[in-house]
Amino acid sequence: MSDVELAATLAAAVPVGASAYLLTVAPDGRPHATPTTAVVRGASSVVVSGLGRRTRANVEAGSTVAVLWSPPDSDDHTLIVDGTAVVHDDTLVVRPTRAVLHRQAPERPAAAGPVADGACTADCVEIALA
Repeated sequence: MSDVELAATLAAAVPVGASAYLLTVAPDGRPHATPTTAVVRGASSVVVSGLGRRTRANVEAGSTVAVLWSPPDSDDHTLIVDGTAVVHDDTLVVRPTRAVLHRQAPERPAAAGPVADGACTADCVEIALA
């Protein structure tokens, strides 16, 4: 998949009307989540604006990141993009390493039996990044 196709795929996966959140991890392991503005740009990168001091510090300390776009309707998929990031002025440039559309699966009927250990019970769609 070319960089242009990948950028188009990620951009198309962002739910209409979604709220964006950036997740980082502090050096001591504490998670940090913040609402943000995130846009898929160019050759497979996500640009996040409006960095706070804690987000900046976490990324500069080496935190991997996740950008999550939550749709307004809980029946729709949430887009989750994991990646590495670098601070550039007042923005964060994320290089995706994994992307998935995720939503809660419908409740399983009792007749379906138990879910196998380690099996995913959600309704997920992996987005190929390469």
